[in-house]
Amino acid sequence: MGDELPDVSGLSIGILGGTGDQGKGLARRFAVAGHTVLIGSRSASRAQEAADSLGPGLPVRGAENPSVASEADIVIVAVPWDGHRSLLESLRSELEGKIVVDCVNPLGFDKQGAFALDVEEGSAAQQAAVVLSGSRVVAAFHHVSAVLLLDPEVEEVDLDVLVLGDDREATGTVQALASRIPGVRGIYGGRLRNARQIEAFTANLISINRRYKAHAGLRITDV
Repeated sequence: MGDELPDVSGLSIGILGGTGDQGKGLARRFAVAGHTVLIGSRSASRAQEAADSLGPGLPVRGAENPSVASEADIVIVAVPWDGHRSLLESLRSELEGKIVVDCVNPLGFDKQGAFALDVEEGSAAQQAAVVLSGSRVVAAFHHVSAVLLLDPEVEEVDLDVLVLGDDREATGTVQALASRIPGVRGIYGGRLRNARQIEAFTANLISINRRYKAHAGLRITDV
């Protein structure tokens, strides 16, 4: 691909909102790849329950969100959209200087299905960058099926993860992190200002999955 990606094998990964299916799915895959994973929640006991549910022997544990934000080398934000801003505002100091990976999709749902919501800052990732002005915000992991991530029968996930950001070193690190999941490639997808359509495209994928009873993802050709 022309990108020399860094060795990220020793990094610990924190997942804020890790008790949801997407957070747990990412936690499971990174733990299987050998990373120490910290699942965060408002409740330490709920976080530990989520960690325990992934099975014995994996390097995963649960804690309250502030502890996870402080301790982990890289922090993934996987909280519901309606709690996104308030959580990040509460963790500004803990996340100072860190790579923060935002995978939140601002979506609404009605009888016609999923649709993208308007975000004042442009996207969830841009909102994160405004709130966390001292952090290195990267957008990634928006289109990963939680069902596939959590399924132990699925050894390889057929997926490219688009990685967006304004810090070349940070996007390279997150590309390398995505590639730790068997079958997945991390592909640079542009500057953070282009995260809006990546987040919004999740609504299209949900429509595809409902129509075809699938767990569809993206592959980028000729790269």
